[in-house]
Amino acid sequence: MSKLWVFLTQLNSIAGPVLMLLYPLYASVVAIESTSKVDDEQWLAYWIIYSFLTLMEMVLASLLEWIPIYYTAKVFLVAWLVLPQFKGAAFLYERFARQHIRKYITPKKVSL
Repeated sequence: MSKLWVFLTQLNSIAGPVLMLLYPLYASVVAIESTSKVDDEQWLAYWIIYSFLTLMEMVLASLLEWIPIYYTAKVFLVAWLVLPQFKGAAFLYERFARQHIRKYITPKKVSL
C-alpha cells in the first residue's frame, strides 16, 4: 500500500503543474494564433480566475493547510476550468465575474 500511496502522491505533484500551468500555457498560445475569438475568451477567463484563486490561496494559506484534501479538490476544480469539454473558466467568468468587473472598467477599443 505504501508504494501505491507514494505513486499517487507523485502523480498528484506532477498533475497539478501540468494541468494548472503547462496545458493552459500551450492552449493560450494556440488560441492567440487562431482566428477564433471564442478560445481567446476562454483562456483569458482562465488566467483571470486562476490568478484570483492563487491570490486567495496566498491570503488563506494558514487556513488551507488544515484542509487535507484541498490540493486534490483544487486539481479537480482547475480540471473543470481547463478542459475544453466543460469550459468552466468561461462559464464562471460570464456567470459571476463579468458583472462585477464591468462596474469598474469600461471597455476601450484598442487598435493594433
